[in-house]
Amino acid sequence: MTQFQTIREIHDAYDKRKFSVMEFTQEYLASVKASKHGAFLTLCEERAFAQAKAADAILAKEGKVPRASRPLLGVPMGIKDILLIDGVRTTCASKIIENYVAPYTATAVERLETAGALTLGKLNLDEFAMGGSNENSAFGPVLHPTHPDRVPGGSSGGSATAVKAGLCHASLGTDTGGSIRLPASYCGIVGVKPTYGRISRFGQVAFASSLDQIGPMTHSVEDAALLLDVMCGHDPLDSTSSSLPRMNAFQATQKRPDWKQMRIGIPKEYFIGGLNPDVEKAIQSSMKWFEAQGAKLVPVSLPHTQYAVAIYYIVAVSEASSNLARFDGVRFGVRPVDANDAKDLAGFYKHVRAAFGPEVKRRIILGTFALSSGYSDAYYKRACQVRRKVKQDFDQAFEQVDLIMGPVSPTTAFKLGEKSKDPLQMYLNDIFTIPANLAGLPAMSLPCGKDSIGLPIGLHLMAPLFGEERLVSVAHDFETHSGMGRI
Repeated sequence: MTQFQTIREIHDAYDKRKFSVMEFTQEYLASVKASKHGAFLTLCEERAFAQAKAADAILAKEGKVPRASRPLLGVPMGIKDILLIDGVRTTCASKIIENYVAPYTATAVERLETAGALTLGKLNLDEFAMGGSNENSAFGPVLHPTHPDRVPGGSSGGSATAVKAGLCHASLGTDTGGSIRLPASYCGIVGVKPTYGRISRFGQVAFASSLDQIGPMTHSVEDAALLLDVMCGHDPLDSTSSSLPRMNAFQATQKRPDWKQMRIGIPKEYFIGGLNPDVEKAIQSSMKWFEAQGAKLVPVSLPHTQYAVAIYYIVAVSEASSNLARFDGVRFGVRPVDANDAKDLAGFYKHVRAAFGPEVKRRIILGTFALSSGYSDAYYKRACQVRRKVKQDFDQAFEQVDLIMGPVSPTTAFKLGEKSKDPLQMYLNDIFTIPANLAGLPAMSLPCGKDSIGLPIGLHLMAPLFGEERLVSVAHDFETHSGMGRI
């Protein structure tokens, strides 16, 4: 399998006619078919071949890749199966809509394809993006790309494994409480959750609308920045998308930061115990590298971090309960075949909603309870009030620092089945990633080392609202010069 670390390398190979886009596409699709990772749920062969043919025609006409107009020409990509693509099956890894065919394409995917990207297929995930290990898929778990007895992280586990295993060059994931950054950390790739509203959510099947964001998963920070540039910008089809001018994150990766002016916050709440020793050692080594460049490490406090998981699992499940109400067998979802299953309304709904998996059912029940009469003020309203406190913690911290640094997860990838029987332990894995979603901040995971058995460790960087350019500039410099940023 031809492996490239950056899109720049792919385009240089196209320019030198080392292979055609069609040959490259065929090679990737053959690898996907031979894979046993469980990363892909649906292949888009006809779509990918048509896109490859069009890309080869452009190369024949132009003589080389037109990087300005087609910055992603001939780049093989996988799309998390919670994003719609017209004429392609979208399952959300759930039996309840396993045969649903989308009538339109998500804005983020459409922008990638317009830029020349090749859509190889749809990627596995935790059902409706609910989970942190990718063991909750109705179609089977995704295996870790290098340690198949381990989980790849979730919910975008298929997206992370596919990139690391060389089944696609880049992928799209979605991040509600860490679902891009956690699998990126576990698998040793780059994953970015942009500022809430930076990338349109139109065409994403909603989990928790005030938290969800679409983002790239790549081998390099440079590629992640390029994908961000292509996908960002206002979308009239999404009322929550930002009207700010389009950013130029890729350009920000091409120059080194002014390290002597850089202040990096280290939250004391992230280092008070519970970290795996190998994870803590890798983060401490990263901190020393930043300090050696001239950056000033500043202790900061995020006191409401201790409430973040509790807040998240009230707000997220409440919004999920509301969003998933549409899967009722009338508008969306399986319909009873046996008349005995639909002899009355209660029987009809019982049959339809039984198609959800156990984790989705758990969250719907919790969310329905939190929103129910007599409890919504005590739970949902109060959670929203404390969520504001989390945002205020970050506002105060960013008055002192330019970025905030810490671990992505307390541990490296755990074994399949190790935490599936204890949902609370699974939920606590997101303690460092959830706050960025609650506050709407841009955040990134990038590799910074390995543990004693070779499992990747991710470094977590967070920036102020719409601070993606600063984020990728610092991350790219770490990746390029530290010796720890690619594993």
